[in-house]
Amino acid sequence: MYRERIADYLPVYLVMGLEHHGDRTALEIAREALEGGVTLFQLREKKAPLRQVLEQGAELRDLCRQYGVPFLVNDRIDVALLLDADGVHVGQDDVPGLEARKLLGDSKIIGISAGNREEAEWAIAQGADYLGVGAVYATSTKEDAGAAIGTGLIREIAGRWDVPMVGIGGIHKDNAAAVIQAGARGIAVVSAITKQSDPRSAAALLKQTVLQTKE
Repeated sequence: MYRERIADYLPVYLVMGLEHHGDRTALEIAREALEGGVTLFQLREKKAPLRQVLEQGAELRDLCRQYGVPFLVNDRIDVALLLDADGVHVGQDDVPGLEARKLLGDSKIIGISAGNREEAEWAIAQGADYLGVGAVYATSTKEDAGAAIGTGLIREIAGRWDVPMVGIGGIHKDNAAAVIQAGARGIAVVSAITKQSDPRSAAALLKQTVLQTKE
């Protein structure tokens, strides 16, 4: 349903886990973010028990469907299948895209991370529907994100291939425009929404920035 138009869903891509949201639940923050205009949602949860991931993941999936926003799962093909997610996002060391496609079927979205040109080339060969390129800027949200690479790789990929991209890593309202100007279709963020006092307004401002930069 979403795969054919994946580029349209990339402008504001929220990645979040289930824990460490202060006195608010992941569901509450996700609802506010979706109200603010988040266009794609990824559940990235590495530590919670599987039962919790499935229970809360189902709530988040249902919420995303209320808003007509694709719900993706990070890395875990099994969780994506159990939740009937709209797709997965995998890294270079996770299940390869072609294998994920065999398990998930042709209708699901498969995004793949890339941190250099060789990784981008491999991801495209693996049938990635979109690339998550980064870390664009320094980030403390993802421990294995690696050193910041700036926007040059996005620009290089955009000049060589027509695969849609999101930039990820340390992106916020003040540097998002540069990511779009380099050739990304959107921005993937964590703390720029989840750590803000008003996730709804934060999402709306990011979306406004992305759409105005594209004009």
